[in-house]
Amino acid sequence: MKRLLLFVLIIAISATPIWASGEENVTVSVGIDDLPALSAILIDLDSGSVLFEKNADARLAPASVTKIMTMLLVSIAVNEGKISFSDTVTASEHACSMGGSQIYLKVGEQMTVEDLFKSVAIASANDAAVALAEYVGGSEDVFVGLMNQKAKELGMVNTCFKNACGLDEDGHYTSARDIAIMSRAFSALPQAHLYATTWMDSVRGGEFELVNTNKLVRLYNGITGLKTGSTGKAKFCLSATAERDGRRLCAVVMACENADLRFQSAQALLDHGFAAFEQIQLVGEVELVDIPVLYGESESLTPVLSQGGSVLIPRGGAERVERILSIPGSLCAPIAEGVKVGELKVYLDGELLGTVDVVASHGIKKLGFFKAFGRLIKAFGLF
Repeated sequence: MKRLLLFVLIIAISATPIWASGEENVTVSVGIDDLPALSAILIDLDSGSVLFEKNADARLAPASVTKIMTMLLVSIAVNEGKISFSDTVTASEHACSMGGSQIYLKVGEQMTVEDLFKSVAIASANDAAVALAEYVGGSEDVFVGLMNQKAKELGMVNTCFKNACGLDEDGHYTSARDIAIMSRAFSALPQAHLYATTWMDSVRGGEFELVNTNKLVRLYNGITGLKTGSTGKAKFCLSATAERDGRRLCAVVMACENADLRFQSAQALLDHGFAAFEQIQLVGEVELVDIPVLYGESESLTPVLSQGGSVLIPRGGAERVERILSIPGSLCAPIAEGVKVGELKVYLDGELLGTVDVVASHGIKKLGFFKAFGRLIKAFGLF
């Protein structure tokens, strides 16, 4: 009965989102110049470029933001066909012993991978995170090894994981920059968007309610995730992702003194990113000319630009963007389709924004003897 009353109260509180009153965002009383976070970073999710940073490489306890890596590895296992969301997981004594945020798994209780994943993504359940880790890795220790291996692959140089859920433990640390890196990797997977913006859901056939720990899910225009974290050692942390008008950002804040400052700091960073930066296409308008081909069945090649993607630049800077094309004066056959034959470098005020490959639009075979001889005598006007 008490649980039912609590559920009704939550629904009543949740019934009128803040944007219904004309407000889109949390009331912000902080700015990026006095950001009340010990460490922070703002990145463009598409290019990975850093738009703002503060003490971003400090090694700090991440609390449940750790679970981004746990969900990343579970998602990869699903995508590779090693496990399925419909698989049934049996809760171990170890998984059930986790404290903090949890769904109160009982030893021997069975739950699907999807429900456990949902419990982690929405309610930051420690017991569900460890149950998933054991299912994927065989044990939490093995899974933690996989977490650290993936961190190394991603270039997370200031990270060492000791557990799969983020509870305080000596030697368990990461940095704001590394959190942004793994957030970007996770955001590229479809599973990252399954429950990241779900405010309320349930497991156990509706008997246990889940409420999202990320307040911005209800209060920030364009929010797409991602994960909160708080412990006594870590204080209050958050990796927040958002999208507006095709621009995708990730703001990470660590070691805020309270939950409100955590959310306000993340919003201040996101607001800054959307207001102070504009999106341009790296390719832009570039004219490509045919490249002469020596010893080929075709005498020239029409090059094309590969997909360059987009990048964020300070607003008003588009007129200062410079594109420098480098292609050879000629090529020698054979040439394979899609092979790189040059590159386009894009600069803003002398700083490299990105590089786009120039590739062969089609393959050209090497000229055979008889065709080469025929072309030679034709050139001399003998026929």
